[in-house]
Amino acid sequence: MNRTEAMDMVRESISRVLPGADVAALGPDDAFRDVLEMDSLDFLSFVEVLSERSGVRIEDEDSRRLTTLSAAADFLAAHTR
Repeated sequence: MNRTEAMDMVRESISRVLPGADVAALGPDDAFRDVLEMDSLDFLSFVEVLSERSGVRIEDEDSRRLTTLSAAADFLAAHTR
């Protein structure tokens, strides 16, 4: 998976968890949890959706790195090569 595909997958996964969120307005380095006011259950759901859609196992310690669109896309791209 290349970085662009990973970024799209992150955005789509956020949209599945928060259907009304304006994901298109997020910048690549925005802390999307803060911007979208995701609570811990929303974030856990996002991690689960992202893991299922990508086929990448995301450990608890890895989820801490998924704070921005860029960081999440980089994580996916690095783990799907």
